[in-house]
Amino acid sequence: MKEFLIAIHRDLTGKSPVPSPEQMKEAMKPYQEWIAGIAAADKLVTPPKRWDIDGRVITADEVQEGPYAEKKKSIGGLLLIKAKDYDEAVAIAKKCPIIKYGAIVEVRMAIPAA
Repeated sequence: MKEFLIAIHRDLTGKSPVPSPEQMKEAMKPYQEWIAGIAAADKLVTPPKRWDIDGRVITADEVQEGPYAEKKKSIGGLLLIKAKDYDEAVAIAKKCPIIKYGAIVEVRMAIPAA
């Protein structure tokens, strides 16, 4: 099994956040059930954590406040899962219930340290 990062990106700081606070409230129980299903299948390595909507972007020239320079998206959740390949990891990630409200879910494979 390989490890994959699932990163959930949302607009948390815009004038009309996507998903909206109401949609997030509606999605919370299905989201918790999705995580519980991953754990029950023994595929959850690291449980998701909540992240501050603020952040810092560091380049060679400056440090900017905000999760991204344009401050429209933020990481709303991160979790580490086990899967045999990208196809299985993507199949798991596609079930994230927050996607239907406009969140973007990113999957990245962990590369073992040399």
